[in-house]
Amino acid sequence: MKKKEKQDEKDFDLILDAYKHKGIDKGRRGIRMRLLHKGIVMNEKKISRLMKKYHLLCPIRKANPYRRMMKAIRTSNYAENLLDRHFEDYGPGYVLLTDITYFYFSQKRTKTYLSVIKDAFAKQILAYVLSLSMEEEFVLETVNQLFENHKEKIHTDALIHSDQGAHYSSIQFIDLLEDKEIRRSMSRRGNCWDNAPQESFFGHMKDEIGENFKDIETFEELKEIIDDYIDYYNNERYQYNLAKLSPNEFYEYYQTGNYPLKEYIKEPDKIKEKIKKVKDARNQESSKTQDTLSNNNSSSI
Repeated sequence: MKKKEKQDEKDFDLILDAYKHKGIDKGRRGIRMRLLHKGIVMNEKKISRLMKKYHLLCPIRKANPYRRMMKAIRTSNYAENLLDRHFEDYGPGYVLLTDITYFYFSQKRTKTYLSVIKDAFAKQILAYVLSLSMEEEFVLETVNQLFENHKEKIHTDALIHSDQGAHYSSIQFIDLLEDKEIRRSMSRRGNCWDNAPQESFFGHMKDEIGENFKDIETFEELKEIIDDYIDYYNNERYQYNLAKLSPNEFYEYYQTGNYPLKEYIKEPDKIKEKIKKVKDARNQESSKTQDTLSNNNSSSI
């Protein structure tokens, strides 16, 4: 028994280290994926047993209390729901999700706003802007930041999908997307499921670091925490639906076909097949485009 107890203590130390990594609490899945990326294989049943034994609690996913802001202010500049929840059908760079959330910080309950653009396939956060003002400039800045930093990732047929908030139906926003030659798509009125992956990101972020906001006194401190979290999210927040990889790792896996955890676990067949299907569809689309261009050139000669 003493030998088993010592082994449990040793394994729990590994679990606790993974749980506390970056100061962000994790559930048993997050712990398992963190351990895998350190070359440690431990199944979820054992992790759950040891967490229960040593009274380590998982964070509980809460409902997002900040959903659907600014819906009272509406215009007639709506776009069709072109996406229709096909979030992962087209590969990275096709479907870009955007939304705004807000939260309070400091003892004064100062309100601040976060605008984000997320790739629906790879789950990467490609652009984000934090603001103390609800003026639409910070939403426009998010789009400009996207094209400044990731223009090469954005497909010519890409779309930006949003809700029907006032920022996304404004003339300035519409003009900016037309200038960038990118299509608009909008969720149906009052239907949060039409932009569910973006809602999920906000919810998890608040669950994982929201408690820290009340101890922050300045906007600069808050921005540093948001910057650190999004860097962690893109590079180290592993997700089961991304083959137990982080968003940036999954994007690299999609590009190269090299699964980084193959020494420890089997490459997921379901995700491998999904990537193949998306790539085949892209190649077919590219071939059709090339054929069309060739036919047009032949006709003009």
